Amino acid sequence: MIRLVFKILEKTPGVDDPERFLKFSLVGLSGVFVNLGLLWFLTEIVGMYYLVSNVIAVEVSIISNFILNDLWTWRDRRDPGLINFLKRLAAFNVVCAGGLVINTTVLWALTALFHIYYIVSALFGIAAATLWNYWMNNRVTWGVLLE
Repeated sequence: MIRLVFKILEKTPGVDDPERFLKFSLVGLSGVFVNLGLLWFLTEIVGMYYLVSNVIAVEVSIISNFILNDLWTWRDRRDPGLINFLKRLAAFNVVCAGGLVINTTVLWALTALFHIYYIVSALFGIAAATLWNYWMNNRVTWGVLLE
């Protein structure tokens, strides 16, 4: 089963390292729980509009995911020091802003146009943003383009 997953990932555009992508995906899974939990809380308990809640929830999950990815997924590529950490955090945030646009667009379209429950729509938005976030962060945040 694991071999099959690796074979599929090896043929996936933008995935040049299946093991790293799996790590990224596991970190992302933790971010899904952060994102959806906060999205629900801000929308249902606090009473925020779901798209505003989504932007806040995505940003919190971006920070959470960055810390875990920096410690585990791209551990071999990080330069030491606070300044380098902050540069990577800023780059990760800029890259994931593209993912936020993808995520929020899918969330809005599925919820407003197709009347799908916003939490389900958010899952599709997260899935749509995942490849973008991996591909760009692999090249920019922990890649050669930052140097």
